[in-house]
Amino acid sequence: MIDIQLILAVVAGIGILLFLILYFKIQAFLALLMASIAVGLMAGMEPTTIMNSIKTGMGNTLGFVATVVGLGAIFGAILEQSGAAGALANFFLNKMGEEKAPWAMTITGFVVAIPVFFDVAFIILVPLIYSLQRRSGKSLYLFAIPLLAGLAATHSFIPPTPGPVAVADILGADLGLVIMFGFIIGIPAVIISGPLLAKRLAAQTFIAAPPIENNENSTSNNPKLAPVLIIIAIPILLIVLNTISKTWLESGALKSWLEFFGHPFSALIIANLLAWYFMGIKNGFTKEALSEMSTKSLAPAGIIILLTGAGGVFKQILMDTGTGQMLADAFADNLSSPFIFAFVMAALMRIVQGSATVAMITSAGMTAALIASSNLSSPQLALLVIAIASGATVLSHVNDSGFWLINRYLGLSVKQTFRSWTVMTTLLGISSFIFTLILAYFV
Repeated sequence: MIDIQLILAVVAGIGILLFLILYFKIQAFLALLMASIAVGLMAGMEPTTIMNSIKTGMGNTLGFVATVVGLGAIFGAILEQSGAAGALANFFLNKMGEEKAPWAMTITGFVVAIPVFFDVAFIILVPLIYSLQRRSGKSLYLFAIPLLAGLAATHSFIPPTPGPVAVADILGADLGLVIMFGFIIGIPAVIISGPLLAKRLAAQTFIAAPPIENNENSTSNNPKLAPVLIIIAIPILLIVLNTISKTWLESGALKSWLEFFGHPFSALIIANLLAWYFMGIKNGFTKEALSEMSTKSLAPAGIIILLTGAGGVFKQILMDTGTGQMLADAFADNLSSPFIFAFVMAALMRIVQGSATVAMITSAGMTAALIASSNLSSPQLALLVIAIASGATVLSHVNDSGFWLINRYLGLSVKQTFRSWTVMTTLLGISSFIFTLILAYFV
């Protein structure tokens, strides 16, 4: 039975959240906490119970997320500063040739964004697409859009990037399955929204590369390619092996050790140690420089960690008020309902307030409350993570910092940014959601 008071409390809470972020410009972490308290009060919770829910929600969420995001941030910072991104891009270009440069940029973006944050990876690689445009005389769209599609897909769908890690933890999804489905769904979605879209845009509009400043962000380091690929692959393979072992191996020493080394904590610690030595010490960095680099990387990670914790609080409030059970009963008979609910809520939050991270975490909290008493399988939970990530990807526009990053670095007008970047993110999000729904009926 639908409880109107609970529905109104949740709707009002979301309205308060958006009002605090958009009008008062209050930091999303604080806004989420305030909105959670408001929902609890309007739903009739005792004030002391609300405080206990905040403590429980924050604690249950951060135990896993804080560790993974922190380790991932250090890992990405070392690879970023070592010049690994440029080495990968040059390798794919050399192997595929300039005629297939759009595909090389797609692969580069897809691989580089696994350890490195989206905006950092783009800034590192943008001189390369400038160079390709000048050498080929073709539109900048032909190289930029595939790169951006690859970066955006991996950043949204494939752990250990913070967004899918946070959503997987809030929903209780297996990280290895999220990685596998992220690749399965991400690859075709990137092809559609990357090289195929880029070919159409480039045929319609010629965009020249902007003038390059002499102090353009670049690196003089040139690490060997094999260690870069191996170091990026190791944590992903270990986590996936752990997931496979849970299904196919019986209890024993082998399974226990695979679970130990394949746990995201162990996998990322191993990756960090390898990156520290092979990408750091062997690449000419001092221990002091590596320490400073690692410390600086934790500043942006701290914001993501706290924001994720606040999302966990929002989820806990929804569960403790009974909203989750009420929604679960309403949608109980339709498998597609949780996926559609998750996608639509993430998309609405993304469109209204701009931040994909806030959209993912907020909608994950609401979705977790919805499915708390459901019988979704592990693969379906992993696909639900992808559905949320898909919704949080669509329709990037003027309230998203990424919109202006692309606008500035590609030298586009606002109208051109809408017709390229906004279209690309929307196509990526919708196509990945369609593939998610299809897979959900077969797992």
